[in-house]
Amino acid sequence: MDKAYKESYRKLGLNIAFYRKDRGLTQMQLAEQSHLSISYITKLEASGCDKSISLSALHQIAKVLNQDITIFFEPHKE
Repeated sequence: MDKAYKESYRKLGLNIAFYRKDRGLTQMQLAEQSHLSISYITKLEASGCDKSISLSALHQIAKVLNQDITIFFEPHKE
């Protein structure tokens, strides 16, 4: 995977984790509610993530977290 893409996926995963925690959900709850596997969610959120994500999966996650998918590509404030 190209280095530039790798960094984008890392940031995406970190943002998914941030908004998941902000909603008070565990990885398991996010997986169940988005109809994705726990191993997939875990890999997406891992700091060394190089797991690609489909647009469909991203929409499923965004729906559960009540966010627009664009928020996952923006810096967040802690």
